[in-house]
Amino acid sequence: MNYLGHAYLSFGDTEILTGNMMGDYVKGKLALEKYPENIQKGLMLHRKIDSFADNHPANQRAKVWFRNDYGLYSGAILDILYDHFLANDPKHFASKEALFNFSQQTYNQLATNSQYFPERFAYMFPYMQKENWLHGYYNLRGIQQSLGGLSRRAKHLPPVDKAYATFITQFYQLNQCYYEFMDDVVKFVKLELSL
Repeated sequence: MNYLGHAYLSFGDTEILTGNMMGDYVKGKLALEKYPENIQKGLMLHRKIDSFADNHPANQRAKVWFRNDYGLYSGAILDILYDHFLANDPKHFASKEALFNFSQQTYNQLATNSQYFPERFAYMFPYMQKENWLHGYYNLRGIQQSLGGLSRRAKHLPPVDKAYATFITQFYQLNQCYYEFMDDVVKFVKLELSL
């Protein structure tokens, strides 16, 4: 799951959300200790979600379409594509307006904890908010832009045109993998948050 997935799987808790959204920007166990307890919990939740996603059978099947061209980056590509399916999933967002409202609420919640943002996340957050990345996953153009952003950040990633083309040609199969995964990850996260 990419940003929308991690935001959604925080289930409205501001500190869990903050940690979950910053997860890719905080590395190592010692780095966790400077954050409040529930932000730490969100950071750890991010890592658990990523591990769960990497090992889920539906995702293993979905990565096959990208592995030859993108190797280890196939998981990062899949994360972005799944955010498109989530943005359009009526089980989680009843309408485009509901997704928009969720995105605005998420930015407002994150802003209340901006003092904890790691430098790279603090630099990126205003762009995420201004360009409304979370809502952008709804459209195919937003997916192209997200893949382009991944390409700019990942130095050794081959051009992403083929990944987008594969997304279009395998759309329904990938969507089925998403549904299988999403049901399981929601149960997994709710269990983790209850512990």
